[in-house]
Amino acid sequence: MPSLDDLKKRIKSVKSTQKITKAMKMVAAAKLKKAQENAEKGRPYSEKLQNIILNLTKSISDDTNAPKLLAGNGKDKIYLCVVITADRGLCGGFNSNICKLAKNHFKNILKEGKVLKIMTVGSKGHDQIKTDYSKYIIDKKSFKEKKQISFKEANEIGKKVIELYEQEQFDKCFIFYNNFKNVITQIPKAEQIIPTFVKKDEKVKDDTFLYEFEPDEDEILEDLLPKNVSIQIFKAFLENAASEQGSRMTAMDNATRNAGDLVEKLTINYNRSRQASITKELIEIISGAESLWWIKKVL
Repeated sequence: MPSLDDLKKRIKSVKSTQKITKAMKMVAAAKLKKAQENAEKGRPYSEKLQNIILNLTKSISDDTNAPKLLAGNGKDKIYLCVVITADRGLCGGFNSNICKLAKNHFKNILKEGKVLKIMTVGSKGHDQIKTDYSKYIIDKKSFKEKKQISFKEANEIGKKVIELYEQEQFDKCFIFYNNFKNVITQIPKAEQIIPTFVKKDEKVKDDTFLYEFEPDEDEILEDLLPKNVSIQIFKAFLENAASEQGSRMTAMDNATRNAGDLVEKLTINYNRSRQASITKELIEIISGAESLWWIKKVL
């Protein structure tokens, strides 16, 4: 059984940890508001761009003349998976959930006899994936020194992905990230960005408007499609940023509560041990007094 000094030190240590987790929760809550606003502001732009591309594709009758970023290269052999995670921990299952979804896709790709290539964005995801799939990783990115990831970083990754595609290094590209719903719920998502995934039977939003395009649709798509890749990656960054802070806020709240429960249990054990120690001392004093009384009586 631990001594009173050990219990006292443990209580002090847990209380210090509780102060840290409480402070981290408050910081995450402050950052979450801005990150959530950015994610929500980015969604309409991303959706509108997809809608414009969909509108343009409706007018393309011959897929063979369509841009490769839209129609693909006609192959389905090599898959590039871009796994976007955080560079910092202490955010619950945020990174693990993305990696779990990505690993399930990796297994399916390899099971079908396809060639797998992986690009990791974020050190935490890289650390988890390299344990089982290190030989498939072709590139890794980390923005640990950046306080906030901007479109510049997303565009950098987008250009790298398009460059690999133009070099015929892969046939299809998927990104993996967490889609922010609320503070408690973040849903891991896999999204195809190359070739641009467009449902031919999907109804175009705002179809009451008629568009006239200058120059023609093909030239506009040639310009829009590379931008769309970077925009979808940036959207994933924004969703991840909000999901990370929401997950960290929840995790730190749980840690603070658990620390409080542990302090309560340790305090009870401390009081019991202290009471037992006092009782033992009283018994020893009483026993010593009784012994002296009998010695005096005998003498």
